[in-house]
Amino acid sequence: MSIRDLVSSALRGLTANKLRSLLTVLGVAIGVGAVIVLVAVGNGSGKAVQDRLEAMGTNLLTVSTIGGGGGGFFRGQAGPSAQQYSLTMADAEALADPRLAPDVAAVAPVMTSSGTATNGDTSYTVNQILGTTPEYLPATNTPVGLGSSFTAQDVEDGRRVALLGQTAATELFGRAAQAVGQTIRLGSVDHVVLGVLASKDSTGFSDPNSVVVVPISTLRATQAGYGALSQIVVQAVDRTKVDAAQAEVTQLLAARHQVTATTASPFRITNSAQILATSEETAETFTALLATVAAISLIVGGIGVTNIMLVTVTERTREIGIRKALGAPRRVILSQFLLEATLLSLLGGAVGVGAALIVSRFELAGVQPVLVPSSIALAFGVSAAVGLFFGSMPAHRAAGLRPIEALRHE
Repeated sequence: MSIRDLVSSALRGLTANKLRSLLTVLGVAIGVGAVIVLVAVGNGSGKAVQDRLEAMGTNLLTVSTIGGGGGGFFRGQAGPSAQQYSLTMADAEALADPRLAPDVAAVAPVMTSSGTATNGDTSYTVNQILGTTPEYLPATNTPVGLGSSFTAQDVEDGRRVALLGQTAATELFGRAAQAVGQTIRLGSVDHVVLGVLASKDSTGFSDPNSVVVVPISTLRATQAGYGALSQIVVQAVDRTKVDAAQAEVTQLLAARHQVTATTASPFRITNSAQILATSEETAETFTALLATVAAISLIVGGIGVTNIMLVTVTERTREIGIRKALGAPRRVILSQFLLEATLLSLLGGAVGVGAALIVSRFELAGVQPVLVPSSIALAFGVSAAVGLFFGSMPAHRAAGLRPIEALRHE
């Protein structure tokens, strides 16, 4: 019996019970589609997090004091230790010295506060009023979308100028473009809006566009006071020098604050490259978990193939007996039923791939799926393997029937 005859015979067997075959194909299709879509969702989620972290800069270090010690809204508990290890403007100036920290490209001291911004009768509660220097914006990949940034001279003179995030500008002025050149009031102090920051994607529950950036000297003089800094943002010269820059920052701060070798470091230095690597590992684990869960539905589809093929063998026992009595060898019977099971799985795999390609074009749970060709090929290949594996038992049962017993079957 040729391959062509086997395929024709298998197709006739499948089309003889169209509804049953359709439901079996549907079971496999759901499994294959689930694997592809969930892997795509996992990849999409991981890519979104990586894009956001890379947008912040992968050569960035954020230095803060463990247990607080910041200024303004985030000011920590007071005490001798807190004062000893509090970050100061002098620390930021020391870190910016290329002789002391040669692998540091830029340093931006940061103080934060919160409050309400008003424009006439319109008021808006700002998530974060951030006082810093001009170096902060390029170091954190925060470009000015409209207008211009403040300058080092603005910081030195303590000028009352501000940059608005997109949300803050829209809430106060209706349109972001109308904010530039206008005056807003932070607390009881008027500030001239120099520019509006480019929109940023959300990285959590807070809106990163609900922010007002002012010169650090202005914030200290009007709202936050002259206490400790909330944090210091440090930019390494490039991605390969992040670890070296972190070591220099650690040693310099330890020397300035007299931290002994036996004392746990009172400073928390967040390395954006390490966060990115951790997020990538987390995303891979998350994707593997989703793929495992989806693979279970593919196994359930395979069990459905076994069930249907056992029913088919039972229904066609007399046909098998007649063919064996006429001289059909065991391998022909085995091949025919294996081929039927494999065709069911392949059809289910093709339908599942098609459905996954359609579904993945849409955003799911706020995540844009990212299809991976290897996952499509793997899912389709596994569906064929499922047909062979789960169809082997019914096929062997059919091939092992004795002709006389098969012909007696009612």
